[in-house]
Amino acid sequence: MDWVTCAYSAACTGIASRPSGFCLAHLTPEQLGETIGDMSPRRLLDLRGTTVNTDLLSRLLDATGGRLGRTRLDRVRFTGDVRLSGVTFTGDVSLDGARFDRLASFFGARFEGNVSLAGVRFIRELSFHGVTVRGHVSLDRAIMSRDALFDQAVFGHGLSCERARFDGYATFDGARLGDGAAFRGARFGRTLSFRKVSGHAGFEAAHFAADAYLSATGRLSAARARADGLLDVAVARCGVDLRGVEVAGATTLRLTDSQADLEGAVLRGPATVTGRGNSMLTSLRQVEAASLALFGLDLSGCRFAGLTYPSGVRVKDCTFALTPRGVRMSLRWPLLRWFSRRRVLADEHTLHDRSGCGDPAASADGLATLYAGLRPSDQATSADFAFAAMQMRRQAGHRWWLSLSWLLCGYGMRMGRAAGWFALLAAIVTAAVLWSTASHADHAAEPTPPAIHP
Repeated sequence: MDWVTCAYSAACTGIASRPSGFCLAHLTPEQLGETIGDMSPRRLLDLRGTTVNTDLLSRLLDATGGRLGRTRLDRVRFTGDVRLSGVTFTGDVSLDGARFDRLASFFGARFEGNVSLAGVRFIRELSFHGVTVRGHVSLDRAIMSRDALFDQAVFGHGLSCERARFDGYATFDGARLGDGAAFRGARFGRTLSFRKVSGHAGFEAAHFAADAYLSATGRLSAARARADGLLDVAVARCGVDLRGVEVAGATTLRLTDSQADLEGAVLRGPATVTGRGNSMLTSLRQVEAASLALFGLDLSGCRFAGLTYPSGVRVKDCTFALTPRGVRMSLRWPLLRWFSRRRVLADEHTLHDRSGCGDPAASADGLATLYAGLRPSDQATSADFAFAAMQMRRQAGHRWWLSLSWLLCGYGMRMGRAAGWFALLAAIVTAAVLWSTASHADHAAEPTPPAIHP
């Protein structure tokens, strides 16, 4: 402790007031009255380490008119209910290491500066409902043993709750986060409601022990997070980072003009990703999901290499990358090649790039498995994927007859090519027959030379 403690006893950590040498909790009634009488609005209030009961808190608020200046309440213990509705703090507020034994309600309070609540312990309910903070709020390593309400709160320069613990129900519905919120390594013991939140939010490596509902208008990240219940995410006009997320229950991801990255995610329950407007999925690499449904998404740039259960992926109303079309010359047989446009995975475009080197899933064999397992709903895409699966097997060097099948009839899916070969063969046979007939007629028309008798 960096302050002179109360002389009442060695166990008291309250800051000593002058000239008595005692903290406010151990002053005589006369001394306390004189000390409080000297207080005025917007002045410094320093109660570090002091035990504050309901009566003392009430008298302090009355003396300052509910308008406090710089407030230092580090390691303060509040033994009664704390109700600060309508109170304005015109300076920075520090409550590091404080303890609230009963209700802590900041409902409607206003903070003109920064607020530090690092390491605070709330034994009962916490209410930050409707609070306005012009500065930054820190709840790093704080412990909220019961419900914590942050609905409609405004954080001008952001909120930090890194490694915080929310043991009860936590709600941030309608909050405005300013510069964003950080919940890195936080733990949520019961349901988290984070709906219609304005601003960026990061839940990297967080643990959701129950259901979690996340909805924000800014960038949202839950990379490497773990959810023991369901995970419901809805965003609009921003990005979602769910790389390495692990979800035991159902996963629902709703995108509106947004993009999401699920690389390395482990989705043990049924998962659904739905897109509206211009929404895209950028990566499903190394994703483990036995049941994954994709609806209305732009998958033209999505990487699928290493997808564990391609047969469990259902695709509907999604767009994929397209191959170029036209005639090309090649140094390999056949020298002249005609390419038709078809739908492909983005991985096929980068099959021979360096980014695919060393990744077995990005090989031709791996892509063949992906194409064969994926289940698009429309017949055109299914046909293109079936063709692509055979194409990848041929490129991987499996069986010479695949090359012959591709050349003759496009693996049985390009019958126009077979018709072309048939027409060419028929033309050759017809030409041969005509040539043979004409040659025979010429021989028959030649005059027979007269016989010469001796």
